[in-house]
Amino acid sequence: MDSHTVYKYICQFCLSMQIVRGLDEVTLLNPPEEAVPDHLLEVFYSCDEPATVQLDFVVSFETGTISTLLLTRWRCDPGDPEIKTVELNLPDWLVYQADGIVPDSLWVLSCILRVSVGNGGSDDTERSVTAQDVATLQPKPFFSRPAKQHQLCIAWSSQMLQLTQQFLKKQCPLEQETVHLLSSIYASTGESFGITKTLEPYRSEALEYLRVKASSFAWCTVSIWIFVTSHCQETSCGVFHHIDSHDNYVTPTLFLTDSGQLHVQMTGESEESSAFLSSFKVPLRQWCQLSVMLHGTTVTVSMVCMEEEQRIVKVMEKTLRHTVVLDDTEGYFVIGGGQYIRGVEGYFGPVVYYRDRISPYTTSEIVLPEVIRNVNLTGWLHTCQEFRLDMNVKISGYSLKAKLENPESGSRLIYPLGTCLDAFHEWTVKKRPPSFAQSELWEAADPHRRHAAKLAKLLAFKHGGRAVSLPAVGRALYSLSLNKLGRASSTGVVSRILPLLLQAGCLTDNQALHMSSVLYSAGLGVQKQPYKAWLLALLAAQKDDRLALLQLGHLHHQGLHGLPTDADLAYAYYANIAKQTTVDRHNLTPQQTFVEDVYLNNEETVNLQTNKDHYIFQWLKLQARSGAAEAEQAIARMLFWGQQGVASNIQEAVRHYKRGAVREDSVSMYDYGIVLLQGHVVEKDVTKAVMFLRRAMNQGYVPAINALAWYYEQYEQDYEEAVQLWEQADLLESPDAAFNLGVMYSQGLYPGKAANQRKAYKYYLKSAERGHIKGAIHLADIWTTGIPGLVNRRPSEAVLWVKWAAEHNGYLGSILRKALDSYLRNDLFTSLLYYVMAAESGYEAAQFNVAYLCEQNTGDFLDPAYASHCMWRYYNLTIQSQNPDTYAFIRMGDLLYEGHGGRQKDLFSAAQMYTQAALRNNPQGWYNLGLLAEEGYRLPLSTLIELGLSELYLADNTFFLSALYKRCRDSEDADSYLPCSFALFNVYLQSFQKDYSVAIKFYTAVAVVAAPTTFLILGALRMRVLSLN
Repeated sequence: MDSHTVYKYICQFCLSMQIVRGLDEVTLLNPPEEAVPDHLLEVFYSCDEPATVQLDFVVSFETGTISTLLLTRWRCDPGDPEIKTVELNLPDWLVYQADGIVPDSLWVLSCILRVSVGNGGSDDTERSVTAQDVATLQPKPFFSRPAKQHQLCIAWSSQMLQLTQQFLKKQCPLEQETVHLLSSIYASTGESFGITKTLEPYRSEALEYLRVKASSFAWCTVSIWIFVTSHCQETSCGVFHHIDSHDNYVTPTLFLTDSGQLHVQMTGESEESSAFLSSFKVPLRQWCQLSVMLHGTTVTVSMVCMEEEQRIVKVMEKTLRHTVVLDDTEGYFVIGGGQYIRGVEGYFGPVVYYRDRISPYTTSEIVLPEVIRNVNLTGWLHTCQEFRLDMNVKISGYSLKAKLENPESGSRLIYPLGTCLDAFHEWTVKKRPPSFAQSELWEAADPHRRHAAKLAKLLAFKHGGRAVSLPAVGRALYSLSLNKLGRASSTGVVSRILPLLLQAGCLTDNQALHMSSVLYSAGLGVQKQPYKAWLLALLAAQKDDRLALLQLGHLHHQGLHGLPTDADLAYAYYANIAKQTTVDRHNLTPQQTFVEDVYLNNEETVNLQTNKDHYIFQWLKLQARSGAAEAEQAIARMLFWGQQGVASNIQEAVRHYKRGAVREDSVSMYDYGIVLLQGHVVEKDVTKAVMFLRRAMNQGYVPAINALAWYYEQYEQDYEEAVQLWEQADLLESPDAAFNLGVMYSQGLYPGKAANQRKAYKYYLKSAERGHIKGAIHLADIWTTGIPGLVNRRPSEAVLWVKWAAEHNGYLGSILRKALDSYLRNDLFTSLLYYVMAAESGYEAAQFNVAYLCEQNTGDFLDPAYASHCMWRYYNLTIQSQNPDTYAFIRMGDLLYEGHGGRQKDLFSAAQMYTQAALRNNPQGWYNLGLLAEEGYRLPLSTLIELGLSELYLADNTFFLSALYKRCRDSEDADSYLPCSFALFNVYLQSFQKDYSVAIKFYTAVAVVAAPTTFLILGALRMRVLSLN
């Protein structure tokens, strides 16, 4: 290499060094891998003009927030590069365990150490950055962090805080890795109702990462206990299925076919799906555990059935052509029937989903769950089967006897299905002299079954030997039970009648099953047996008994009798009866009555109850004949819906509608127009109906506007006119109009607008809030599944709406009417029985009335111990309802104050009850709070804040009592004015006596001393007056 070349390279090197030195530079030489305390950090930096080096720490949290912390800064002067060592002082909450002094922090997702060289101000927005370097630090898990050795004296309060459970037992949050989708038993009617469940992502970042990663290679197990009572009525019925956000079936989906096989369906990537049938069939009337295990492309389906001591095990494995994909946080799971398929007829037991894992139990280790053993469904069915066989034999025998004693009824003997007799037997029976009385072996009856045998005999002879069905005997047994209960005057007779009800239930009478369940649940006249009550309610509900569905909904909504609270399970029951209610209200039967809230302590409401012979009804009829529109409306309403004690008579109600309509009354014109439009009891006349509705609308009657809109939509298919009228009625607060607009938006029928589920939801919400039953049901349907990206799932609120809708059912109204009629006849036991039936279904007014009847216990028709327990239980249930009667708060407060039932006296809880009554403007609540204060009880500040009296917390007791009694006096209840005024006067009197007691004592002493002198003076004056005269 020549000298020229060397010189060239030297020049290039010097030039490059000059260029490098002219640039700002900064580098983190030894950043830590984790966020640790007191790390000595080396920073290499240089600058070509005066600048500032700044070290920042950037933290991002799981909430999505980002925080930037300034750690340190120093001056950079132009010159050669330098290396500076700084102590890395990270926040204590990031590097140490929380201990009361070091605060706890949100979950940290990431940490970034950032160093920069810049000019300008200290604010990042003003500072011009010319060079920077960053390093990522891993946040240390809580338990991996060291405990800080504090150099300062720790305050006593902080030391005490360190001893609390919050710090001593800090642990990772509980994650749903094994999810119990159903922990109890669900009675499935085979309709489109089921249990909807959703899953949330893991809170743990590591677990959630693994779950998302495994979603494209499913690895999980679903275990389902099922008891099928009958085969599917359609091609298939729902067992367990998964619906995604696009309303498609996705992994896993499990149906039962009409042949008894399992239809298993899985989805893969690119919307690829596979389905196959199981090689085995699910047997009837046996508890079986169905298990579906997913592992990549392999699906294993197994079945383990339990029948007494026998165990049937079936297993099959299927390899799919694609990998199974499952995102269990998308969409929702359904147990049983749903929006798109009817459910299995039978019962569902515990359902367990093992997320991202395989079930730890082999088929040989599977045992019947405890909840199924406790209910003992199979034991009941076996006992009933034996009883039914016995009754079949008796019915066959009595039918033959009846045929012999009435030979003219026909020459051919008719036997129940399943009866097989030879020709010789028929010949001997025919030739036997009819007058010869003979008792056969089959006629011998168990003493407990003699009533059932007698009724079977009576029915057989009544029908002249024709076959009598077991349900007919069951209905007769139930009627006999009601007759005996109706004649009872105390609870002692219940234990003797209960076997009749159970036998009627065995013979498929659902009303008997429900009543038996109520008696066991309430312990009315029998020993309380929660599991027996639950079993009987399940049996009745599975056959679609409305009141049993209502009872089970209440049971799981409140978590009574030791069962877990499950809003989704409660919703499945409530939704069933709620949707039946909308149908029942359009198909009125004599078994239905309008649901009315009548509280027995409200004498005014009780006295308004009437009937056709009552003076109130007769007076209304007289007013109606005289042309009083309101009287005409009232009579028609009572007769149509069966209100205020008047038996329903729709034909007579229509006559009153017509008379009012002819008189141009807007309400009557609307009601009569609806009757004509629907052809209800009268001949359908659309033209005349529209005429009356239009007249009612012209008078400004809002429901008529909605009805005309419905006519245009249904009969004219004129959607533009229909929505125009509905929009007009909606502005006038019509609940029907809001609901119908919701339907139009939901189905895409609104002219010129595409389907809009969000708008439909808003209209359903509006109609529900205005009191529309169908609107409430549609709103609840949306809230139980949610609308992806539009409406979040709200199961706890959804169940409240369907409960409200279900409690409008006419069959519940019928029970309430029977209870009230019995009370008005002074038949207190029967009244209590029917009110208990409604109370165990969760109806608040019935719960209150049960407690009230037990409190009054007129004539001691109840055992005092039961009456005491009953009063406590049902007043307690009443105050937990959404809108309880304030009297219940007063009575619960009294019971707590007295230490009722051997309980300890609880003034704090009593004060809470009185406070709730006072906040609902009950003057008795204010009065009782005053009595507590007079006894020296000091209301806590929280209670005073609730009452709006926080300024009196430190006030003199006189001022406090005055404030309470003034609130009592100034309430809207006129009856409370006098007693509250006397109480207030007494407070003032005591205050006066306390403030002027010394003066009063002085004047009293002076009066005592001066009295003799005064009498002498008065005597002398009197003598002088007499002498002068």
